Amino acid sequence: MRNIDAVPAAVPAVQSERVRIGVRAGTIGGTLRIPGSESSVPDSSAPRPPRAAVTIHPATAVPERLYNGFAEYLAGEGFAVLTYDYRGTGASGGAKDNRRLRMRDWMDDDVPATAEWMRERFAHLPQVAVGHSLGGHALALNNGTEGLRGFMTVASHAGVSAAIPNRTERARVELILRVLGPGAARLLGYVPGRKLGLGEDMPAAAMLEWSKWSRTPGYFFDDPTMHARERTARVRTNVLCVGLDDDPWATPEQIGVIARQLVNAKVQTRTYAPADAGVTAIGHMGYFRRGPGAVLWPEAAAWLAATAGVAEK
Repeated sequence: MRNIDAVPAAVPAVQSERVRIGVRAGTIGGTLRIPGSESSVPDSSAPRPPRAAVTIHPATAVPERLYNGFAEYLAGEGFAVLTYDYRGTGASGGAKDNRRLRMRDWMDDDVPATAEWMRERFAHLPQVAVGHSLGGHALALNNGTEGLRGFMTVASHAGVSAAIPNRTERARVELILRVLGPGAARLLGYVPGRKLGLGEDMPAAAMLEWSKWSRTPGYFFDDPTMHARERTARVRTNVLCVGLDDDPWATPEQIGVIARQLVNAKVQTRTYAPADAGVTAIGHMGYFRRGPGAVLWPEAAAWLAATAGVAEK
């Protein structure tokens, strides 16, 4: 893997650069952040050396910018942090041009490619990771885990639409995943995710695979081509599964569908309520927003540091 077209941009406390990461049949666009100088004056001294490396693997069709605040916070705490978009989304190419990309391609190709890039770029540092929703699925399936001291998942659940407790939300999700999404995928070759409230536009094949998995009780564990149980059993590292109790889809039970398959990992779980963060709602995306993050992110940073073996800042 190699970094091409890197454009550095320094800010107080954190330095960032845009990166391009090679992957099979394409490239991934991302942002690398490292600790800046201790001084409040930019460029007044050399950047602080990072103490560990963190790769943040995103959720389905969620733009990289959602993770900006969290990544900047972790970099300010002394981590080197990579955020990125999956191929066919955001800065990693158009959805229509990548219409054949499936969800498994993101998990099996993009996640390992970014993990490898970080492992090579920071070979001297302990490696940890954070996976949001689909990103956590990929890690649980033993993708991008080579050399990891551990990983944290956030709202990573079996996306079974029938298990959504709220009837209105269940009807909305099933309309998207069973009717509108697959229809647009077949007609247009991509899914206009922004118009459907999914975040970024996404490739047709990814939507069709997501739709298929969402209709089975065990999600991708019911897909024999995924070999999911064998893969989760190979994970032998430290895992923290974070849930939000007002998430309408990623309920504790659906998070447990994934977590319980990590039979050889050292799994911890934490569930936060909005009141824990002093806010009225968190939901599926809110953990990575600055409001809840002011309270929740220090615990994440502490867990990542302890897992990496660099607890002392």
